[in-house]
Amino acid sequence: MRVISVNTNGIRAAARKGFFDWLTVVDADVICIQETKAQVHQLTDDVFHPKGYHNYFFDAVKKGYSGTAIYSKEKPKKVIYGVDVSDKWDEFNNEGRVIEAQFDKLSVLSVYLPSGSSKEERQLAKFRFMDLFMGLLKDFKRKRRDFIICGDWNIVHTEQDIKNWKSNQKNSGCLPEEREWLTNLFDEVGYVDAFRELDQEPETYTWWSNRGQAYNNNVGWRLDYQVLSPKLKGKVIRTEVYKEQKFSDHAPFIVDYDL
Repeated sequence: MRVISVNTNGIRAAARKGFFDWLTVVDADVICIQETKAQVHQLTDDVFHPKGYHNYFFDAVKKGYSGTAIYSKEKPKKVIYGVDVSDKWDEFNNEGRVIEAQFDKLSVLSVYLPSGSSKEERQLAKFRFMDLFMGLLKDFKRKRRDFIICGDWNIVHTEQDIKNWKSNQKNSGCLPEEREWLTNLFDEVGYVDAFRELDQEPETYTWWSNRGQAYNNNVGWRLDYQVLSPKLKGKVIRTEVYKEQKFSDHAPFIVDYDL
């Protein structure tokens, strides 16, 4: 089973850069997209509905902002738009940040964690999301399902995941409390970072700033993950960060599973 996670930084912009042409070649079973920046009525063109795929969009209320999507070859048994376990999720449901496709005994989610880099109030929103999301992930462990949680998590985990470690310790995405949250998720709660299941080349990143020559110089961050529920540990057979074409400021993260 091949799963792709990618932040397109605007699905229409990515389409103009050949993203959907590439999808027909890469032959993924499920594609999880974050930051669609579009309303579903703006995506009626055939390019957004590739043959052989079912597609599901969860738009933000605010136009041109956030949004997630899932494309899948197999029609899901159920698609869940947002999280309805608490009214506290309303602010993030309004931003289209979580969509879940349920298959037989497997759920695949596309998740877009808030960025806290623009101003302090957005960092506080990010912390609120993290608190709620941790509770949701703990709830998932009690279900008789496996989970692949794809997305732009907007957090690097360790020094291996960022080029300029020391200079970013006070910046959103590399804050000690954010990284500790991920450590707790992996080490205490028991979820699995699919990327780290296999040996990786050093300095493998998934996001690069548009400032300066960050991309050309590989001054990057690994912000895009596929996080697995504990029973899927050992099921990763191949990973790839695809950089041959540039569809956005993020690179697609591809994982092949033996499921």
